[in-house]
Amino acid sequence: MSLLTKSAFEIIFPSIFSKTITPSIFVTQTRNYAARKGYREQKAKSKVKVEVTKSKFQVKKKENLPQKGSTRKFDDSWKKLASDNVYPQKYYQWPVYNFEDAIKAHRETHHPQLYNQPNAYVHVTVDLNMAGEKKNKFLENFTRVAFAPHKFEHGEERTIIAFTKLPETVPQLKEAGALHAGGVELIKQIQNGAINIQDFQYVIAHPNILPELTVLRGLMKKKFPQTRSGNLEVDLVNTTLKFYHGINYTGVKDEYEKDFGTIDTRIGTLNMEPSELEENFSYFINDVYQQRPKRAGGFIMRTVLWSPPSGEKFKIDYNLYLKSTEETNKSNDEVDVNEGEEVVEEKERVVAG
Repeated sequence: MSLLTKSAFEIIFPSIFSKTITPSIFVTQTRNYAARKGYREQKAKSKVKVEVTKSKFQVKKKENLPQKGSTRKFDDSWKKLASDNVYPQKYYQWPVYNFEDAIKAHRETHHPQLYNQPNAYVHVTVDLNMAGEKKNKFLENFTRVAFAPHKFEHGEERTIIAFTKLPETVPQLKEAGALHAGGVELIKQIQNGAINIQDFQYVIAHPNILPELTVLRGLMKKKFPQTRSGNLEVDLVNTTLKFYHGINYTGVKDEYEKDFGTIDTRIGTLNMEPSELEENFSYFINDVYQQRPKRAGGFIMRTVLWSPPSGEKFKIDYNLYLKSTEETNKSNDEVDVNEGEEVVEEKERVVAG
């Protein structure tokens, strides 16, 4: 076969050797609908330059956590007793003081020639073992009022409301310190909103009005009268005096050591007789001891007397003032029997009426 010449190729394929190039055809897309919602805003934001500012280095504050191996529990039973009056205290046990001697020592430091505060408050700090009946269970914080046989200015404003079906005791309750006292009519005033139960710090009641008082349980919550709290009693007059003039204290569980708790309260002033302060202390420590859980082991670990602004603290043997378990149970049984008899008598009186 003979080869084709250039002229033959030009005749057969003229487009290859053509010097003129036909322009391409471009198809442009036309949009007859709106753009996606928010697309324009998103595109505009992407064009804006975002300036990244470096934050300054901040020192992280350390939490006020206890150091490893530290504890608030105090136990010096392993230390030996001092043989004389001059010794380094950290190597020997704290001396145990007689209550009267501790008060006299505080009076010396508060003498007009020294601190000049002869009427300063006498504080008591109690260390508690807050371990519960079961393992890994601990007592919750509790607040109570202990009876103080000798009154003192505690510096607190206390509001009390008392409920009873015995109208003859209402004037006595108000004289003892109750702001409001009454029976069913007082309950209706609270339901109608005339009296706000939240305005009262303490609520006390006689067992004879307990069935009618249950309608206010939701409003009272933890303030609802019960025998264990000491605000459900037959002798309402003395109960009112206790809550108005008594020793108010709170057992607080430690935040980190759950099995350790403390109580810090006042039992009187230094210008009172030491015997009066000692009697107030006795009633207070027995009231605290009633909150012990049903388990083996001690509950009260240590009691200390102190009086600010002095930093001196004197350890007191609280065991000398605790009543025996038999006496406590006997007194509780007597109260329960009296309450039962009083309720029966009240029911008979209502039926007869």
